[in-house]
Amino acid sequence: MKHIPQREMTRFMSTRLTILAAIREVATEQAKTLAPLADDLPLMETGLDSLCFAILVARLEEALGADPFTSAGDGRLPSTIGELIAFYENALV
Repeated sequence: MKHIPQREMTRFMSTRLTILAAIREVATEQAKTLAPLADDLPLMETGLDSLCFAILVARLEEALGADPFTSAGDGRLPSTIGELIAFYENALV
């Protein structure tokens, strides 16, 4: 098992918590019923619509200082909550 330095672990946990909080915030503001968030939950089953995702990406860019969607060179996009979190974590490395 690879050792992850505490500083990196803290940043990754912070990124995760920031993303999950932003998802909940957008859902509340847009009056959407949010499914229980889990890493394997498909994004399309979260309860958010396309407007919510646009708001979410804008908020995350502001909060995290990165928009991995603009630099996704391989064309692969996240399809689950866990993949979305990893997508941002990888952009912040």
